[in-house]
Amino acid sequence: MNTIDSTYNDLGLALQRNGAKDQSLGQDDFLMLMTAQLQNQDPMKPMENGEFLSQIAQFSTVSGIQDMQASIADLAASLTSDQTLQAATLVGRNVLVPSEEGYLPADESMQAAAYLPYSGELSVDVVDASGQLVRNLDLGTQSAGIARFSWDGLDNAGNRLPEGSYSLRARVTQGSSQESIPTLAVGQVQSVALGSTGLTLDLRGLAPTALADVQQIL
Repeated sequence: MNTIDSTYNDLGLALQRNGAKDQSLGQDDFLMLMTAQLQNQDPMKPMENGEFLSQIAQFSTVSGIQDMQASIADLAASLTSDQTLQAATLVGRNVLVPSEEGYLPADESMQAAAYLPYSGELSVDVVDASGQLVRNLDLGTQSAGIARFSWDGLDNAGNRLPEGSYSLRARVTQGSSQESIPTLAVGQVQSVALGSTGLTLDLRGLAPTALADVQQIL
């Protein structure tokens, strides 16, 4: 074994000359280039030891980063697979998600909620697809946080309205101050999809919702 090969062995970078070659510049190719550089260097200006070791260290750092990136990618794929399996268990369950619309099933009540930044009198207007106000819900004093409520599907005249989606407009009143607040809806998970943006839940009567947006599992 020559001196150069011995140095590579001491550094844990022994040359591997057997086996198939790929099209990328790997560690073997780098060391062969280094060997050629040493053999063809100017004898009047030989390469310094520090420069030689610096080049090896730089290559090792790049190689290490690539290995770490591959490991992180494998870990991310494993976590995504686990999340998909966990999300699949939600099929058939009800979840509470942010939504400006709620779904009224046939012969059932709509389940929804509003988020109050502070305690106060909660009121919710129910609006149909044509933009017509069909029901006013006065829900009394509610504490700060998520306040759940249900609508029986009747309009202000007591008539049963058809199954479908209805818009919700909530507001909280405290003294002389009144503020519009966000609403949430209860939806039944029909299926789970994995796309470029992550896991998405297909909800009955509601728009698809990201798993990360689920506020409660009911």
